[in-house]
Amino acid sequence: MKKRFICLSLVLAMAAAQAMPVSAARKDEVQAEKSATESKLSQAEANAAALEEKKNALMGEIDTTQQELVSVIAQIDMLNDEITEKEKDIEKTKEDLAKAEAERDEQYAAMCKRIQYMYENGSGDTWAQILLESDSIASMLTKAENTQKVYDYDREELKKMKETVQKVTDLETKLEGEKGELESAKDEQEGMQKSLESKMENLKATASDYETQIANAEAQAAEYRQLIEQQNAELQRIQQEEEAAARAAEAARKAQEEAAARAAAQAAQEQAASSQSSSSESSSSGSTQSSSSESTYTEAVSSGSSESYSSSSSSSATGAQIVAYAEQFIGNPYVYGGNSLTNGIDCSGFTQQVFAHFGYSLPRVSDAQASCGVEVSWSEHQAGDIIVYPGHVAILTGDGGIVHASNSAPYPQGGIKYTSNALYRSYIAIRRII
Repeated sequence: MKKRFICLSLVLAMAAAQAMPVSAARKDEVQAEKSATESKLSQAEANAAALEEKKNALMGEIDTTQQELVSVIAQIDMLNDEITEKEKDIEKTKEDLAKAEAERDEQYAAMCKRIQYMYENGSGDTWAQILLESDSIASMLTKAENTQKVYDYDREELKKMKETVQKVTDLETKLEGEKGELESAKDEQEGMQKSLESKMENLKATASDYETQIANAEAQAAEYRQLIEQQNAELQRIQQEEEAAARAAEAARKAQEEAAARAAAQAAQEQAASSQSSSSESSSSGSTQSSSSESTYTEAVSSGSSESYSSSSSSSATGAQIVAYAEQFIGNPYVYGGNSLTNGIDCSGFTQQVFAHFGYSLPRVSDAQASCGVEVSWSEHQAGDIIVYPGHVAILTGDGGIVHASNSAPYPQGGIKYTSNALYRSYIAIRRII
């Protein structure tokens, strides 16, 4: 009968082991990968935003440069028009100068002819001739006065023509100087135009480079978003598997307890029927059989572990003792499904074995451990309480930290360890076992 009971217990224990949640380490790894991806996404989005800001600033500079270029081109057009008008003025001035010079030369030639005529006809003694030919003093004076007027008129006209020629010449010089200034201003504006056009080309090339960088950053961000969706899907799948495994483990545990109870009852009945001793000896025998069944049950749940525990909860251990005992195993390896505090163990196995050392019986899976003991709040927690996370469980050390078996980033990988911040992730419950 004992063999049948042991076999049944082993079968139920194997079923419970198969129904364990998906590795807490893998879940933590996915969470860490998701956090890293979200950080990269934030960095990519910030990079794209910074590039967009630089591009916008550059586009503003391009607009300003464009306006300056338009203004310079307008100035060049105005200077071209002014130069054209100035060239027309210079051309007209040249014509006026040529006309004035021609009139001057003509006036000079006429004066020369008159003087020549007067000398040729007067034999060089004009005044004497006027005196002899005049019939009266009045006639003489009139002729002399007329002659003088002719001289004076010629000199005055010649003077005026010289002044006119000089004015036209000065005007031409002035217009040529103004034209030179206009052409110099035009050259300066054309140089500025070339500089602005070169600047525009460089700015547009930089803006195009920004657009390429922005497109790359946005494409990278899209890849990170897609990766986050995949990681969320994997986390959801793990959560569903954990919930299903927890339900299966709980069902296996109940089935195991029922089988153990039936086996114990049957063993007691067989023992009572076959016993020929006194009633006190029969009672003692029944007690021994029950104790043996409980020990076998413990070994089955532990799946071959060297650290077995009792289902009794009458221990008088303190939370500090629980923590001190647990911290002795820091540095030992993490093994998913393992039950050895020295050779390898997972998170729920760790809490189960630590409390078993002090005579407390805990279920094998973390979700089931969330129903053990008495629930307390974070503000009420103390050393020795257990804190249950989604797919993970740890022992609170009383200083805000935890000791637990984990193999996930971003904590140091290595197995049983101390983590200073127990609230590094959201938790399901805090339970007081002792």
